Amino acid sequence: MLAEIITIGDEILIGQIVDTNSAFISKELNKAGIQVYQITSVQDDREHILDALEEAKSRVDVVLVTGGLGPTKDDITKQTFCEFLDDTLVESAVVKEHIEFLFKKYFNKLPAEANLRQALVPSTAKVLKNQHGTAPGMWMEQDDTVFVSMPGVPYEMKALIKNEVIPAIIKKYNRPHIYHKTLLTYGLGESTIAERISDWEEALPKHIKLAYLPSLGKVRLRLSSKGENEEKLIAEVDAQMETLHGMVADIAVGYEDETSVTEKIGGLLQQKGKTLSLAESCTGGALAQEITQHPGASAFYRGSIIPYATELKTSILGVDADIIKENNVVSLPVAEAMAQQATKVFGSDYAIATTGIAGPTKGDGDDEVGTVCIAIATPEKMISEKFQFGKARERVIKKSVNKAFEMLLKEISKN
Repeated sequence: MLAEIITIGDEILIGQIVDTNSAFISKELNKAGIQVYQITSVQDDREHILDALEEAKSRVDVVLVTGGLGPTKDDITKQTFCEFLDDTLVESAVVKEHIEFLFKKYFNKLPAEANLRQALVPSTAKVLKNQHGTAPGMWMEQDDTVFVSMPGVPYEMKALIKNEVIPAIIKKYNRPHIYHKTLLTYGLGESTIAERISDWEEALPKHIKLAYLPSLGKVRLRLSSKGENEEKLIAEVDAQMETLHGMVADIAVGYEDETSVTEKIGGLLQQKGKTLSLAESCTGGALAQEITQHPGASAFYRGSIIPYATELKTSILGVDADIIKENNVVSLPVAEAMAQQATKVFGSDYAIATTGIAGPTKGDGDDEVGTVCIAIATPEKMISEKFQFGKARERVIKKSVNKAFEMLLKEISKN
């Protein structure tokens, strides 16, 4: 069974926003045994939308469309669907009542005429209730193809996909089972891992595929298979994954959708009754963001200081000014002093400190752009390393974050 995703909006095509909707929809469809054949982005243009719908209809079973459902004149998706389906717009009493309810509850006023126009839907459409907004989802069919139209606002679309769209697709279609299991690894590159597991990979059954998904400082190893017998499928993939995990146990973090490196760090810290703090200079809070995106981080995470300016490393964090003067702000002694001071300021057992030159200019440091020093303070000792992460600023910061967590995880796992 095949699906296509169409995103509507000039803002996507000019790079004003990133299309995260398609990634989410693809993942949810895949869980339900539906393969995404193509993802298309089109302008807020009648002809462009009509062409995209016609082309998608010729190759897939389900077409999922996001965007173009707002109250303004440039939102033309519903009108274009009517033209495509030879249909007309009618007012949905259910949608109108929902719009009036939302305006009364959140704004204590009646909706404007423009907002009430969102209650207009193609006469043949089945309305999908949008719990979080005024633009309804719509389920439409032509010949053997299902068309689903949803608002482009991510949290509205996500609720519709999970609560309305996927259950309706599952009810309508018989689908093969698709099963993926992904192992997260840190610390070795793709080619090194491939060499280590080459004999096992060669012996994999033909219906089980291995994919290497590398990013900065980490590699995801994904096993995938498709078939009619779900129980057998899962058992076969899990058995192969267990073998793979044993071969890379020294660099394995956990399974995607089950744990991340920061969740594993948090779990280990809580098991040991230990805490963590951060002193981030060149990473500018990126480490803290990774940690605090997970619920329950307060059980082990104490806090962070971001002394981005050199003088703040002394005045706020308390690093001895002579250490900076004698060694350069981007140096192992300074990184170590930052980590040590973080444990004192926050009363934590562990601390990560980063200092470096993310670029594009050198700033206060004397080293080349891309130079980063990372220190890990533990209850027993101090560990620090100096790295060269290249010239691209985003890459330098991301690699610094990944390497810092890799170093910390390695130390926590020892005891």
